[in-house]
Amino acid sequence: MTSTIDTATIGKPLLVGPRAKRRHVRSLTGDFPEVDEKGQEKWPKGDEASWKAAMRGLHEDVPAVTRSIVNHVQTSLARAPYNIDDFGAYQAAALSVRDNLIVNWNATQLEYTRKQPKRAYYLSLEFLMGRTLSNALLNLGLLDSYSSSLSSLGFGLEDVLVQERDAALGNGGLGRLAACYLDSSATQELPVWGYGLRYKYGIFQQLIKADDGTQLEAPDPWLDHQNPWELPRLDVTYDIRFYGNAQRWGDGSGRATWSGGQEVLAVAYDVMIPGYGTKSTNNLRLWESKPKRGFDLQSFNAGDYERAVEASNSAAAITSVLYPNDHTSFGKELRLKQQYFWTAASLADMMRRFKNLEKPISEFAEYNAIQLNDTHPTLAIVELMRILVDEEEVHWDAAWTIVTNTFFFTNHTVLPEALEKWAVPLLEHLLPRHMQIIFDINMLFLQSVEKKYPGDREKLARMSLIEEGFPKQVRMSNLAVIGSKKVNGVAELHSELVKKNIFPDFVDFYGKSKFNNVTNGITPRRWLDQCNPALSSLITETLKLDRTVWLKDLYKLEGLTAHADDPKFQERWAAVKHQNKERLALFVERLLGIKVDADAMFDVQIKRLHEYKRQTLNILGVIHRYLLLKSMTPAERKKVVKKVVFFAGKAAPGYYIAKLTIRLIVNVARVINKDPETNQYLSLFFLPDYSVSLAEILIPASDISQHISTAGTEASGTSNMKFCLNGGLLVGTVDGANIEIAEEVGEDNVFFFGHLTPDVEPLRYQHTYHPVPVEEKSPALAHVLNTVSSGTFGGDGVYEPLLNTIRQGDFYILTDDFDSYIRALEMVDEAYADRAGWIKKSIHTTAKMGKFSSDRAIQDYAQEYWNIESVKLSEAA
Repeated sequence: MTSTIDTATIGKPLLVGPRAKRRHVRSLTGDFPEVDEKGQEKWPKGDEASWKAAMRGLHEDVPAVTRSIVNHVQTSLARAPYNIDDFGAYQAAALSVRDNLIVNWNATQLEYTRKQPKRAYYLSLEFLMGRTLSNALLNLGLLDSYSSSLSSLGFGLEDVLVQERDAALGNGGLGRLAACYLDSSATQELPVWGYGLRYKYGIFQQLIKADDGTQLEAPDPWLDHQNPWELPRLDVTYDIRFYGNAQRWGDGSGRATWSGGQEVLAVAYDVMIPGYGTKSTNNLRLWESKPKRGFDLQSFNAGDYERAVEASNSAAAITSVLYPNDHTSFGKELRLKQQYFWTAASLADMMRRFKNLEKPISEFAEYNAIQLNDTHPTLAIVELMRILVDEEEVHWDAAWTIVTNTFFFTNHTVLPEALEKWAVPLLEHLLPRHMQIIFDINMLFLQSVEKKYPGDREKLARMSLIEEGFPKQVRMSNLAVIGSKKVNGVAELHSELVKKNIFPDFVDFYGKSKFNNVTNGITPRRWLDQCNPALSSLITETLKLDRTVWLKDLYKLEGLTAHADDPKFQERWAAVKHQNKERLALFVERLLGIKVDADAMFDVQIKRLHEYKRQTLNILGVIHRYLLLKSMTPAERKKVVKKVVFFAGKAAPGYYIAKLTIRLIVNVARVINKDPETNQYLSLFFLPDYSVSLAEILIPASDISQHISTAGTEASGTSNMKFCLNGGLLVGTVDGANIEIAEEVGEDNVFFFGHLTPDVEPLRYQHTYHPVPVEEKSPALAHVLNTVSSGTFGGDGVYEPLLNTIRQGDFYILTDDFDSYIRALEMVDEAYADRAGWIKKSIHTTAKMGKFSSDRAIQDYAQEYWNIESVKLSEAA
């Protein structure tokens, strides 16, 4: 006798009948002791004294840390003092720190399980974490212990820290914001978990082609040497279905059975997120896709080797790359697969955790809040409806009440045309049951709209989840709005634009109370204490406060204003800035082999490349400055403020204009940096493969930073906050969080330029119907464009498509803002020449950045949206 399998049942529900019960088992994490009849905890296994005597606490003193590191060298790495290098020392130190994190992580999760608080879950397709070792040491308060321990073993801490490669889990501000919020949640002792994907190759490693400056994309090998910060949870797996058939029951319940198709396994990997100055350690759970049945031995034995690995390759592709190029139908399908795989696995995990509380399903929203970070996770709304209706047999109306009390939606988009949509045929093919649910949600919602606005068919068309056309499209932002309890923008201006320009019909329907604002924030632990330790020490000494105090209450920085006029303090402040500039100069010299003048003004723009962020305006301004210098006499040049301009950022692989902008920057730099007449007054650098770690070097060194998006196009921005926190002044448009920064630091300390948001649409109308030649509107810009066209910076006409976006149409109004931009840069030069005045502006800017801590932002979410409270760890934890 043997066990057998009926091949006809593969891919079908496990049970035949009204529903297939989901398995809800307690995973190896989050368990808690049983109690006896007196309420006393019972020891679960073996001799309690033996267990407790052997269980470890934190290794905090130097001898204990040293033993831990050496133990990992010997056992985890199987190496010895004779064959250990800096990278091996990093691996051993990281594993040692992870041991400490796990101790705190276990205590935190056990406390959550005991107290059963309401939890919040942050769903983000990106988590741009940066390096972990230095951040973990700072948050644990163990930097000095590990530095001394490594030194005694023959390694320098700095040499060890730089061995770590940034985790390739994000690309830009969306992912970095998510990372800051996880840090702040743990620091504020809030029960918040993040859910994301474990990308094998990240977005890409950016390379610059030597001969022409073109961006090239290579896989990012960040996992080549494993990731010591993650903990594989092979006991936490979920089956995720794609394709197949969805058969409605036909009994009026709205239920259906989804079967067949492809099943993929979601496997959990946990990354511990330590809070600062607390034992509280939260979790980022990342999902990796694996085939449910991987290697097809039958096909292999039949000689069909490609088919033998087809299932493995198809499953692995889901979590291979962040944002696969969606210019092909395969790329579109893969992106949608990513989004469903991630949201379905995350919801299955949340449901398992909730089931273990043994509470009725009707109370799900009382114990769970789910934040949608932009529209990428919107399918979670549909998936929760599917689970409640199809698996838990909840009545449709009751299920929708649970859903709309569980989800919260953060919109990061300003332009209506940029809102995410998916083709109905693609959704029907890939997720047939979910398309049925979307149709049902839409029908019921439009009935309520029609009831309130009878006969207004245009409003019905605008508010529908389905956009008519060929093919029809599902409007994910509309779905996110109607499926969420609250909707927020990320800066005051942006939140107003969300209500007026993007969702005005929904504001009219639901009322203004559903639409609110939470201005973004940044964690001061990484973006000041970690990246700028000299400034952090100066602030601590000057405020006469323990660093743990002001780093958890950033408003304390206002105490610096009392010292802004002190010449000695100004001198020390300037010395810290110069030290950071020298560090950046040394980095550039090692990377590119070019010396950088640390006495020059450092002007930095670091963002993902996009036309609305207007790196093009910046490079055209650099060319204008270069041409001006070329027209001067040597005596006139000596009066000019010396400037070094830095760019960094990646362009999406399929974004031709953005990649052309990078090519122009690189080739302008080659000409400017080799010009003996001007290169001591102006130099230019594009630093490839932008990352959090690179930002940590650039930001503390900046004198000014540029945030120059077309007014009304930048939702918020967070790099502006990071630069200002480190004493860099801001050049920008009246857009996003620039406005609120100016309100805090004072407009005298910000260099604004350009047209305002209400001006933009009339200008675009003029460009389309009553165009004015660039030569008339801005002769200076016309001269710059003609210089590029003439081949001064090479290219043989290759830049014409980029230049024509300005000469014809000019959607991002560069021609209208250019002269104002140049005047703003001239004002910067004048202000910089007054050294004492400049330093005072820098001090005042840092002092007024208290509002922009992510601690404030996460408390806004916790109190006004999620309704969760801090969970203090007991002394015994």
